[in-house]
Amino acid sequence: MSLTAGIVGLPNVGKSTLFNAITKAGAEMANYPFATIEPNVGVVEVPDDRLARIQAIEPADKVVPTTFEFTDIAGIVKGASQGEGLGNKFLENIRQTDAIIQVVRAFEDSEITHVSGKVDPVEDIETINTELIIADLEQINNRYAKVEKAALNSKEKTAIAEYNVLKKIKPVLESGQPVRSLSFDEEEKKIVHNLFFLTDKPMLYVANIAEDDMADPTKSLLYQAVADYAAKDQAEVIGLAAKTEEEISEMDDSDKQDFLEMAGASEPGLNKLIRTAYHLLGLRTFFTAGGKETKAWTFKTGMKAPQVAGIIHSDFERGFIRAETISFTDLDTLGSVAAVKSAGKLRSEGKEYLVQDGDIINFRFNV
Repeated sequence: MSLTAGIVGLPNVGKSTLFNAITKAGAEMANYPFATIEPNVGVVEVPDDRLARIQAIEPADKVVPTTFEFTDIAGIVKGASQGEGLGNKFLENIRQTDAIIQVVRAFEDSEITHVSGKVDPVEDIETINTELIIADLEQINNRYAKVEKAALNSKEKTAIAEYNVLKKIKPVLESGQPVRSLSFDEEEKKIVHNLFFLTDKPMLYVANIAEDDMADPTKSLLYQAVADYAAKDQAEVIGLAAKTEEEISEMDDSDKQDFLEMAGASEPGLNKLIRTAYHLLGLRTFFTAGGKETKAWTFKTGMKAPQVAGIIHSDFERGFIRAETISFTDLDTLGSVAAVKSAGKLRSEGKEYLVQDGDIINFRFNV
């Protein structure tokens, strides 16, 4: 299980620069609209200092971090749904991602063209969000008549359930509100999930700030405008300087640390972006350690031990016996597996155990 996130925004706001910084994949950047035509896809490691510590205590042949995937699509402009710019067909490339990262320009620079001629983060956000809503409304309208007919004529339960969900969502989208503003019961959630609405996905706003604002983005009025909007939208927001982050990503470790200290930043903004995106979906990390590899694995909060075992292999879940578990905190504090065992901190957890972030697990199973 890994996180997938789609990156959206107007042209020239720094989407592809951010993508480059994250993945070092060399996506094209240019000071003109629509530099990105085909979607760029890159996989990045999730930074986690715990892996190195586990490896130091319980050495393995190799260390494998958990990852997630970013998709960068063409810039969307006002009227994209009516064919303006490159249209909105590129939104289909991110329908099956888990979250959306919306990059918003929050810096002034006369050398970098803004597609509307002025820097106004709130107007930019509203343009993108409107296009996402219209794209979802188009999806509903394409299905509505067919599903309605099946629901009313055949009385098929699945068709009736979907029709009721579409009836619930349609007026909300028509009023200019996202799908995620609605509440759904468990059965409705399954239907909504399978329809892949863009506005049902968690949103993370990334304010692309000036380098001078890296130490404290909140001092920027443009950043604050994004933060205020995100608060109303019940969404997450972070501020980072995409171009600077790209430069940092190319530095060696010592130069990187020196630069961050001079900029007054404690860590690269990308680390915060990755962590925030990771936690946005309620994702957490457990570890397997020693032997051939020490590995980080992604799971969702609320998963029980057999489900988590199934992430490694379906046989682990099918034949689950128990999960021999050590918390990272205990291992870090006590300094060895033997010391953890001596202190009585090695736990044998059963089928109802809710796995916790940082658990180091050895699954026992029999098939």
